[in-house]
Amino acid sequence: MTNASTDSHLADPAIDMSPWAGREDPEPDSLRWHQVITPLKRGASPGLALLGFACDAGVARNQGRIGAAEGPRAIRRALAPLAWHRTAPVFDAGDVNCHGNDDLEAAQQRLAERVAALLSASHLPLIFGGGHEVAFGSWSGLARHLEAQGEARPRVGIINLDAHFDLRDPSQTRSSGTPFAQIAAECHARGWPFRYACLGVSRASNTRALFARAREFGVLVREDREFTAQHLDAIVRDLQRFMAHCDHLYLTADLDVLPAAEAPGVSAPAARGVSLALLEPLLEAVRDSGKLRLADIAELNPGFDIDTRTARAAARLIHQLTLDS
Repeated sequence: MTNASTDSHLADPAIDMSPWAGREDPEPDSLRWHQVITPLKRGASPGLALLGFACDAGVARNQGRIGAAEGPRAIRRALAPLAWHRTAPVFDAGDVNCHGNDDLEAAQQRLAERVAALLSASHLPLIFGGGHEVAFGSWSGLARHLEAQGEARPRVGIINLDAHFDLRDPSQTRSSGTPFAQIAAECHARGWPFRYACLGVSRASNTRALFARAREFGVLVREDREFTAQHLDAIVRDLQRFMAHCDHLYLTADLDVLPAAEAPGVSAPAARGVSLALLEPLLEAVRDSGKLRLADIAELNPGFDIDTRTARAAARLIHQLTLDS
């Protein structure tokens, strides 16, 4: 049950539902997302709760091309016309906004509060970024929830589909390139294990120091060049072994893991990447594990998108992740 304080963080009081529009078919059983989703209200039955993180301050600090703050609206528009195949309800919980680079840490704090409240109300939060700095706010919300539940040493598995480790040293600047190093430090401070899998890593885009840090942290690493149809089953088995030693899962997907032809509208397009077709079995394994507590999608930059390819890819990932298994 939620209390009054928790309820106050559940939903944005003025949720813009205008992106949720599309065709309506006359035949029975032909619903689409835009026909099913409703604004989140207090006391709503547990369901999928969509929350935007309109922020690219971390990308700006990371010297990337800005524009990801417009990502949540673009993802909603791409998701709206997709066919509805779920049974549980879906809600729009509004946006958490970041106002300039100096507001990043406060925005991550606000995101954490909202995520913790959604989890307390038994929703499955799905966060739309924004830059990958969303990850620190998302994880912090899950950590708050687990602490409130009295879990002393939870094994939280972080599964990151990404061309980058995002394990840079945060001591100088916290940005879209540092969230998992920040999370590792928070786990150490709490006495929690840091369990991190980064799948789709580009060796060309990560320094030797970052690979060394990944080895130090015991990260499960699979590089983009390993993702072939021949090796996919082995990668899925590796992921399943990783998940077997976790109590809870947090899935985060940086859209720059996709090839630039599939996802041109990101902060840092991939020269190679991993195709959507090869990522979907990983999503399905996470979805079907029964341990998924939270997910987010990062780095959609609509200003650089072509024919809404990247937004459509994000919507497809969400559709596949949230199908009733």
